[in-house]
Amino acid sequence: MALCLLMVGGAYAQNEEEELIVTPSGRILMDGGLFDAGKENNLFNDGFAIPDMRISMKAKYGKWAAKVDVGYAYGKVGMKDTQLQYTFDNKNFIRGGYFIHQYGLQSATSSSFKESMEEPRSNQAFNNDRMLGVMFVHSAKKFLGTVSLFNENDAMKMSSDHLGNQATGAMSRLVYRPFTAPGTIFHVGISGAYEAPRYNENADLDHSSYVLKTSWPTRVAKVTALEATVSNAKGLYKFTPEVVGAIGRFGFGAQYFMNYIKRDKGFENFIGSGAYGEVRAIIKGGDYTYNYCDGGLATPNVGSMEVVLAYDYTDLSDCKAKVWGGMSNDYSATFNYYFNKYMIWRIRASYSNVTNRLDYTVPENHMSTIETRLQIKF
Repeated sequence: MALCLLMVGGAYAQNEEEELIVTPSGRILMDGGLFDAGKENNLFNDGFAIPDMRISMKAKYGKWAAKVDVGYAYGKVGMKDTQLQYTFDNKNFIRGGYFIHQYGLQSATSSSFKESMEEPRSNQAFNNDRMLGVMFVHSAKKFLGTVSLFNENDAMKMSSDHLGNQATGAMSRLVYRPFTAPGTIFHVGISGAYEAPRYNENADLDHSSYVLKTSWPTRVAKVTALEATVSNAKGLYKFTPEVVGAIGRFGFGAQYFMNYIKRDKGFENFIGSGAYGEVRAIIKGGDYTYNYCDGGLATPNVGSMEVVLAYDYTDLSDCKAKVWGGMSNDYSATFNYYFNKYMIWRIRASYSNVTNRLDYTVPENHMSTIETRLQIKF
C-alpha cells in the first residue's frame, strides 16, 4: 500500500531530522475494449475509456504519514484513500481514515496493479471497497497480522441523520510466510470478518439486509453481472483462506470466499461462495520477489514481461434461502509489459458466463472480451 513504511530486517524508513516531506502523485488508466456478448447483453459496445484518473498528495513527518487521493471517472469526482498513519517501529503501524482494509490477498493490491488487469469477481462480490475505520498492522519476517474496526461504506457518503445508526464491523488477516527469498516464495493465510446489516434506501430493507454484487470484468462498460439482495438479515460472517508462492519466474495464487448471512423471522440463512486461482510467468526479466508490507508477490521489475492465466468462480444463488443472484465463471489470459517505472501496458482476453439455479431472474448470458490498457502512475 502507498503508506507502508515498514522495513523487515532493516531500519525504520524516516527522515532523522523529521522534516515535512510532501509528495504529489497521480494515475491515469486508458482502456480500449472489443466485446462479443450474448443477446441479453445489449449494453456492451466496443469503445475506449479513461475509467480512472487520480491526483494524490502524500505527506510524511517523522513517524506520521498521510495521504489524500481524489479520483475522477465518467464525469464524477470521488474521494479515494484519505488516511493518517502512525508507525511505531519497523514492524508495527496503525492507520485511520477511509481506505481498503486488509481482507485476503487481493485487498492489499491497488486496483491499478491487479496482475490480471481486473480484480476477480469473487473478490468484488465478497469483499468490501473503502470503509471508514482504523487498522493495526504487524509485519514481521515470517508473519503478517492485521486487525480492523470499521463503519459501513455509506458512512463516508451520508451524514448520520440520514444514514441512521451506522453499521459496524471487524476483520482480521493472518499470514504465515516461511519462504520469502527472491524466487523461493510461499505463504498461507486466512482472513475473517463480521459485519452488521447495511443501509438501504428501501425502508423495508434498511439496516436489515445486504446487497452482494459484481460487474462484468471490464471498465469500458460498467454493467452488473450478478446481484443478490438478502433481506431479514441479522449479521454477516465471512472468511477467506489464501495461498501464494513462486519458484523462480513462475508464480501462483489462489483464494476461496465464503459469506454466511444469519437471518431471522424464519428465513433460511444464506451462503454465498466463490474462488479464484491464477498462474503467472515472467517471460522476460528476473525472479519474482516478495512484498512484506502487503503480503504477496511484488510488482515485477522494470522491463519485465509477464503472462497471467486466471479462473474465477462466483455463486450468489442459494436455493434453500430462495436468493437467486446468479453464478458465473470467468477465464482470462493477460499479458503485462512493465516497460518503465511509470508505465505498464496490459492486454487481456477473457470469456465470462452467467447462469442461475432453478430460477431465471438472472438471465443466462456470456461475454468474450479483448481489452488493452495503458497505465500511467507518477
